[in-house]
Amino acid sequence: MSPELLTDMTWAVAMGIIGVVVFAFIGLASYTDETATVAPLTLLVVLLGVPPTGVFTFFIGAIVAKHITHAIPTTLLGIPGDTLAVPMLRDAQMLRELGVPHIALRKAISGGVLAAFISVPLSVLFAWLLSPFTEAIGAAAPWIFLAAALIIAYTSKGRLAAVFALIPFVLLVVGLQTFIGETIGTPLTISFFMGIAIGPLIADLFLSLSPAGREGLRRSKPRSFDLAPDNRTWKGRVPNPFKILDRRQVGYTAAAASVSSATFVFSPVAMTVLMGEAAGSRIKNGYHRLTTVMSVRNGTTESTYIAETLIPLIALGLPLSPMAAGPAAPLFNAPPVYTVDTETGATNNLHDLLSGGEFLFYGLLGVVLATVIAYPFAMTYAHKAAGFVMRRISHEAIIGSFAGLILVICLYEGGLLAVGVAVSVGLVGGLLNRMFNMHTGVQFMGFYVALLTVPQLLALVG
Repeated sequence: MSPELLTDMTWAVAMGIIGVVVFAFIGLASYTDETATVAPLTLLVVLLGVPPTGVFTFFIGAIVAKHITHAIPTTLLGIPGDTLAVPMLRDAQMLRELGVPHIALRKAISGGVLAAFISVPLSVLFAWLLSPFTEAIGAAAPWIFLAAALIIAYTSKGRLAAVFALIPFVLLVVGLQTFIGETIGTPLTISFFMGIAIGPLIADLFLSLSPAGREGLRRSKPRSFDLAPDNRTWKGRVPNPFKILDRRQVGYTAAAASVSSATFVFSPVAMTVLMGEAAGSRIKNGYHRLTTVMSVRNGTTESTYIAETLIPLIALGLPLSPMAAGPAAPLFNAPPVYTVDTETGATNNLHDLLSGGEFLFYGLLGVVLATVIAYPFAMTYAHKAAGFVMRRISHEAIIGSFAGLILVICLYEGGLLAVGVAVSVGLVGGLLNRMFNMHTGVQFMGFYVALLTVPQLLALVG
């Protein structure tokens, strides 16, 4: 083994373990949005100078681990671990009423592990099939972003409201970018990402300053929960998903992972709902339907996140998916380390620094690390972990730590002016999210429409 390869492997394993451990813990905390947690820490890893193999393995290990442990609060407590856990709430509630929340958890996380192993090689394959068309896709990127933004907005809960709300949001981004360019001479990117990521948090902070808004946020008493005890039903150190899931559940989860790995331009939430409904409609037995849907839906959360990162990253180097424009954005654009030229479409990011074989190897490495560390932890200590987080860990402290990290990153990019941009974009985006269900994925696509599509439209009009 050459010294360079040994160094890359060392960085990959070390950063993969860090990503798995950190985000396995973060996944236990409810309402920890993926964009607001994964994107800032991935950006920090990039800016610290970690080699590409370490950055990529950190990211894959992080998202797989988070979507393993996010099922713990979702199934045991009835509160979503993050955005993609929301579609599982109804089925998890029904299984809790049947007295088997621990079964719901095990089916969900086993489906996630199975889908992750399927999605990595399939995503690399689909990216390879798209590679001959990269120049044509790059030339059409401004219009692809526009079409994708409209589709993602319409398929969100906001429907037409989210579609029409794109117009003022895009104009806000264009105006702020123009002002920033004239003021400091260089455009900002990271601050816009951070503002969109923490938009709901900023909106809630502003609402808490208003008497009427504060009343809506007030809670009269703490919530109470009943947790199933931890019990071990398998042998060996690492559980086997093929023994946790029955044959039909394996088949449905594998099929959902394969389909959702190909449809990389659609909303992960929409695909999670769609795949769950498609599988559930084919099963008559109520209990088997609920447990299968839990497996399929959590599997889809893994496969969509992996595919929507790998396919545009390998084939194009452009963030042409909701995932690539959100939590995975630092893998594409993290100036000055990774860049995307919005005028020419030229890239200098992981697309240029890693080969297809390296994406496959290090992607599977991240999945293996998450499976070895986070999967047996969630299967064995879910009760203790959920109880510890609810009793001992302050969610306000977690949110405050991420807010502080985002503040430091914005100051690094553009000083107090960048902080102002993040707060402004976050407040508007957060209110659009709260009032019109225009989620962060739509807003990230709107950001790229402002950077790529609007100049093309102005050129056509001019």
